[in-house]
Formats: sequence, C-alpha cells, structure tokens
Amino acid sequence: MSFRLILITGVAGTGKTTVGRQLAAELGWPYHEADDFHSAANKEKMGRGVPLDDTDRAPWLAAIRAAMDECRAAGRSAVFSCSALKEGYRRVLLDGAPDTALVFLSGDRELLLARLAERSAHYMKPTMLESQLAILEPPADALRLDVRQFPAELVAAIRRHCGV
Repeated sequence: MSFRLILITGVAGTGKTTVGRQLAAELGWPYHEADDFHSAANKEKMGRGVPLDDTDRAPWLAAIRAAMDECRAAGRSAVFSCSALKEGYRRVLLDGAPDTALVFLSGDRELLLARLAERSAHYMKPTMLESQLAILEPPADALRLDVRQFPAELVAAIRRHCGV
C-alpha cells in the first residue's frame, strides 16, 4: 500500500508534534498540526483547564479532514497530527481515505504528565490529561508505538511501516 498521508495520533504529551515535524522534514512533506485548526474559543476553553466535548471538537475535526482532502485533491503527500481520541473522531478523519496511514503513539501516565509539566505557554494543561485518558479509545488498526523510544526511532518505525 502506498500512503499519501500519515496521521499521527495519541493523547497530549505523546510527542505527536515532535515526531510529526521530524517525519515531515525527513520526507520533504508539509506538516499540519491539529492545534492550528482549533478555534480561538477552543484554545481559550482548554487554557482554562476545561476539556473539550464532542460539540467543540466537531468543527475542529471537520477542518482537519478538509485540509487532508485538499492535500489529496492536489496530489500532495503530508503528515498530520491529531489526538483523534475516539473511534468516531477517527472515522471523520479516515473514512474513505485508504491512502492514509494511522499511527498511534502511547505512553504511561507518569511519563506523559512529566512531559506536559515541562511545557510552558501551551494551552493544554497537565490536569487535562486525565480527561483525554478517560475518553481514549485506542485504535485497533493503527501502527502502535511506545513513546519511550527516541523520536528518531519512532520516525524510522513509521517510515518502515509506510514504506516511505
């Protein structure tokens, strides 16, 4: 299977952005960060430590899917990252898109909390990790990678899996 798009998923602190940027740089593909698709209201809400609900996430997921479809229509490959916590969210992003590889980054709670505590000036607060873990439905059909590995190792594993 030849993949045109790669979607990197996981809860906050798994390194989606770090891995996504590194992978995109190695491939010479554009990188699309899911955080850039959030509305100002969503960012403000998360900044107050209030988890988003499905209503908040619906336009965000639609915007990401539209960007994925734009890449597809233009014949461009790209790397996207998005938490995509629930199966329903992944359906929005992936239905009818067999050219998209799904990657799921996972790690233990303590490691993720430590990573989030190191962030400064980010609206996603460490306290919100629990809400993400509570609703997380890990994908059964994804390349699952443990984030205790170095980003370069994760990128290499993704490239091997996707044949890119």
